[in-house]
Amino acid sequence: MDFSENNLKETNNYQLTLTDEAQLAGLPESAIEAAAETAREKGVNGWVFTLHAPSYIPFMTYADNRDLRRELYMAYNTKCTHDNEFNNIDIVKKIANTRMKIAQLLGYKDYAEYTLKKRMAENSKSVYKLLNQLLEAYTPTAQQEYKEIQELAREEQGADFVVMPWDWSYYSNKLKDKKFNINEEMLRPYFELEQVKKGVFGLAEKLYGITFRKNTEIPVYHKEVEAFEVFDKDGKFLAVLYTDFHPRPGKRAGAWMTSYKDQWIDKKTGKNSRPHVSVVMNFTKPTENKPALLTFNEVETFLHEFGHSLHGMFANSTYRSLSGTNVYWDFVELPSQIMENFAIEKDFLNTFARHYQTGEVLPDELIKRLVDASNFNVAYACLRQISFGLLDMAWYTHNTPFEGDVKAYEQEAWKDAQILPVVQEACMSTQFSHIFAGGYAAGYYSYKWAEVLDADAFSLFKQKGIFNQEVADSFRNNILSKGGTEHPMILYKRFRGQEPSIDASLIRNGIKK
Repeated sequence: MDFSENNLKETNNYQLTLTDEAQLAGLPESAIEAAAETAREKGVNGWVFTLHAPSYIPFMTYADNRDLRRELYMAYNTKCTHDNEFNNIDIVKKIANTRMKIAQLLGYKDYAEYTLKKRMAENSKSVYKLLNQLLEAYTPTAQQEYKEIQELAREEQGADFVVMPWDWSYYSNKLKDKKFNINEEMLRPYFELEQVKKGVFGLAEKLYGITFRKNTEIPVYHKEVEAFEVFDKDGKFLAVLYTDFHPRPGKRAGAWMTSYKDQWIDKKTGKNSRPHVSVVMNFTKPTENKPALLTFNEVETFLHEFGHSLHGMFANSTYRSLSGTNVYWDFVELPSQIMENFAIEKDFLNTFARHYQTGEVLPDELIKRLVDASNFNVAYACLRQISFGLLDMAWYTHNTPFEGDVKAYEQEAWKDAQILPVVQEACMSTQFSHIFAGGYAAGYYSYKWAEVLDADAFSLFKQKGIFNQEVADSFRNNILSKGGTEHPMILYKRFRGQEPSIDASLIRNGIKK
């Protein structure tokens, strides 16, 4: 608990207060409005930026002031390393060493071996095989991406300018804009939250025939939370879905799906007890004069978490311990990630993406640019995920007590996947909640593992039609409703008719023609 608490407190404790309007140069109106709102909430003059994603990401992407970008970046990337009560360095060692001891007491050589026993990958060898395959396939393109961004920055800043991590989002965005004439702010007016919600719910209706009915009688834990009853295509009650979209003090950052009540079947009576699930996000809030307008990235996040919720809602197993999302950890991201594929499908976007003021449909030209830009910096993003996978495996394949330097160990562990210059003070491990507090220990690779699966699985939808109900029913019956009742590879092959390969992923990302 200490790990997460420290991370949350360190995040909440930081604020960058700006009082000089010139310091806001480059920032879009939405980010400035949100920062003014935060300043009002905190009772200070000017504009306040925080380390929460809706504040941090736009600042790193658009702020012209390099010194301030560096300041914010350093605050974010040195979380829980400072000489204060929120320091996680010793806690990281303690968690890694305790887990190693537990695994060894149970007869395993390290924690990864113990964990992977119950995973689709089955052992460290398969994990490293995947990470190294992807590393080899994507590195040349990632180096090229860095080179392009460096060139653009040098046109502006002079021949000896070096793109540092706090410059990456800023110049990436400029290059993306130059290449594809598209950015998050252009799209935002078309993604009003209520419309996106209709679009995402409507997609589930199209694929699976289910319907969502808001019910204000169901008690909720905060006034912003909404509860929906979900009915199956035959009208039978399926589940309760709770939605919680915006950040607030004390709420954890990020996005996730939770099951409050799992599904199970009573053996004596045959009664099918249905699940209660929630999707929780931290989306851009509405302001005084604008509704909640999402970035394209937030739309993808919504689809992702909603995919997890379908896995929970369609659950149909006898035992709750094998129901819904209670599956092998490297299989759990397939239902969520497959949904993200819809985000760049024109036929899906046309069902809900409307300008919040004019009602104009998202223009075809913008959709085309969105699709063209969807692989922008894809190799860099892939290497970033691989680096987290390598770091995770380094902590949990350790088989002697770790007493060394956490930062040095981290930099060594992931050096093959680093494209940007290394910042010595930065440290990911001390804030890497996924692997030290969130159940992804020796499991972070599963995002990439599932990505290979989801590209392979979605290629069937692409082949038969993205709203094809036959493919959707097969996905529901063979994967979503089965939970953890059979080995994931058996379920996957039943749906897909073959084992997955990385080819579909490489083709989707334009790495392989």
